[in-house]
Amino acid sequence: MPSFVVQKHAARRLHYDFRLEVGGVLKSWALPRGPSLIAGERRLAIEVEDHRLDYGGFEGVIPSGSYGAGAVLLWDRGTWEPDGDPVAGLASGSLRFRLHGAKLTGGWRLARMPPRGRQISWLLVKAADAAARPRGAPDILEECPLSVASGRSIEALSADTPGSGGAP
Repeated sequence: MPSFVVQKHAARRLHYDFRLEVGGVLKSWALPRGPSLIAGERRLAIEVEDHRLDYGGFEGVIPSGSYGAGAVLLWDRGTWEPDGDPVAGLASGSLRFRLHGAKLTGGWRLARMPPRGRQISWLLVKAADAAARPRGAPDILEECPLSVASGRSIEALSADTPGSGGAP
C-alpha cells in the first residue's frame, strides 16, 4: 500500500503538511489548522508542490533562508488506500480514501474547491465512521502533539541547531 505522512511544520506559521504517495511522489497539501477527527468537519487544505518520497521521512530543522525554514516534526505516518484510481480522483477534484496511521485512521475525503486566484484549495473531511469523534471531543492535535518517530515536541525540535536534522 502507498504511504502517507503528516508533518507538523513550524515555518512562518505553524501548520501541518498532509502528503499522499501517488505516482512515485508525495502529493502535498498545507493544512493551516491541521486535520480533525470530528466527522464532517472541514479543514482547508492548500495544494502545494509535490515532494520526493524520501521527504516523507524527514524530521528536523530546515535552516533559516531556505524554503520552508523551521522545524518539521513527523506527526503521523502510515499507509493509505484510495477508493478507486487516485490519479483520476485528484483530477476530478474528489478523492475518497482510508488512512492506516498511528493517529489518523478510517475514511477521509479530499474535495477541491472552486478556483480563486492562483491558489488551489481543497477541503479535507473525516468520514462518519468508527474512527471518527463526535463534536466536542478532545482535539487530536492537542491530545497527541508529539512526533511518531522521535517522541519529541515541535518546541524541542525548534531548539535544535538549524540543519541538524539533515534537511533535504
